[in-house]
Amino acid sequence: MKMNDKLSWNRTRPLLIAGPCVVENAELCFQVASHMQQLCQQIGWDYVFKASYKKANRTSLHSFTGLGIDESLRILDDLRQQLSVPVITDVHETTDLPSVSQAVDLLQVPAFLCRQTELLIACGQTGKPVNIKKGQFMAPNQMQFAVDKVKSTGNDQVLLTERGTFFGYSDLVVDMRSIPLMQSFAPVIFDVTHSVQQPGGLGERSGGNRLMAPVLARAAAAVGADGFFIETHPSPDQALSDGPNMIPLKEMKKMLIKLSSILSC
Repeated sequence: MKMNDKLSWNRTRPLLIAGPCVVENAELCFQVASHMQQLCQQIGWDYVFKASYKKANRTSLHSFTGLGIDESLRILDDLRQQLSVPVITDVHETTDLPSVSQAVDLLQVPAFLCRQTELLIACGQTGKPVNIKKGQFMAPNQMQFAVDKVKSTGNDQVLLTERGTFFGYSDLVVDMRSIPLMQSFAPVIFDVTHSVQQPGGLGERSGGNRLMAPVLARAAAAVGADGFFIETHPSPDQALSDGPNMIPLKEMKKMLIKLSSILSC
């Protein structure tokens, strides 16, 4: 899977997709990307920086949605060029694809949009790797149809991400059986931090329980996930989006070393 001109991934090493939830400013993005790039080089993982250029799915009208598409994409493009690190971001609309695909190396289809045929096909037509997040309402076997939509364009660079299923009110549950089930038709990434999200759990914004994130990550490693999606921030409680479920940047090394030990068993 070609992630950019200098880096590729062939599933021989774990893949980490990590970064802040949203592009808050350039300084934050470069700080997180530099830290995680060095850490992954130390432990032998492949790394992709993640940050959303726009948060289209927010609980409240007053929630932070981004700096604006032009400024956010400029920051992401600068980062990937200066650090030589691949970058992924969410795409919500086909009309954004021309500009987004020029600024990043991989495209991500959000969970709520994983059935959107037009969006999946348009992402596939860019020729870039596409990471499809499994909808919280989808059974694992149903995700094969999403993969097929992208592959119908001749683009077979597809990843799937497990991020939990709705359970009751304001909570998610993860069925780890979904990882080997979906691996029969695509590499599977486990979304560590969104799996502990509590949608709408804090009233006008989502809550989360970051203490459970390492627990679920270890379980996903034990069943053989191909990689991990982790949102991280130097100060999660001050983050502008999804702070309650993000991992403090200083705790990432300990978590990844533990996951490496499980994966090597």
